[in-house]
Amino acid sequence: MTPEDLVSRLLYRDGLMLVIDKPAGLPVHRGPKGGASLEDAFDALRFGLPRAPALAHRLDRETSGCLVLGRHRKALAELGRLFKTGAVGKTYWALVEGGPDAADGTIDLPLARRDETRGWWMKVDPQGQPSVTTWKVMGRAGGTTWLALEPVTGRTHQLRVHCAAMGWPIVGDSIYGNAPRSGGPGLQLLSREIAVPLYKKREPVRVTAPVPPHMGAGLTACGWADDDRLSPADQPRSAQRSD
Repeated sequence: MTPEDLVSRLLYRDGLMLVIDKPAGLPVHRGPKGGASLEDAFDALRFGLPRAPALAHRLDRETSGCLVLGRHRKALAELGRLFKTGAVGKTYWALVEGGPDAADGTIDLPLARRDETRGWWMKVDPQGQPSVTTWKVMGRAGGTTWLALEPVTGRTHQLRVHCAAMGWPIVGDSIYGNAPRSGGPGLQLLSREIAVPLYKKREPVRVTAPVPPHMGAGLTACGWADDDRLSPADQPRSAQRSD
């Protein structure tokens, strides 16, 4: 990810926050073992400010789509509060193996760490933290279902563990699903839309991410219409600015 590549993935910009289209396969920050990360190029997103923006929340390495950054400390503090209190609306698209029989529903399964030495590895545990996800079927095809998922809580790997626990793991999930460790289709999970109520007396800032190439064929089979054929209200807000 070069600075130029990152700037080209900017979906929204104002005086307080940025929203970028995170690519699948790249971690948002450098892990304990080092290696490349998305935030290595954040300096390219200063746009005149003295400091680079910083992460307001996280997405998994293999998840693509809307990622929110705060442009300075005060903005980060407010964004952190909004995410922590559940005020930020988040809609994910996923392709899952099989799928639910109903058209919509709620998953209410507490989650806890599976292994204390690996904080990201989660499991369903009655003694764990409350974890709730709502879902809606958007389409079906060939044993695969396209779901819109809304995490009411924001636990680590929540959507992946919840879908797997219900018997319909996300396609391409090599940790909780049936995908191989390498050579699979890639995790079919997209942070499709985010709605941030950042400004008082104004509607939440809504930003939509485009469908990544590795999910296009599966979504199309399930009835998705390409972004070029969506209504203007549903179009990605590429590099939209209001500062």
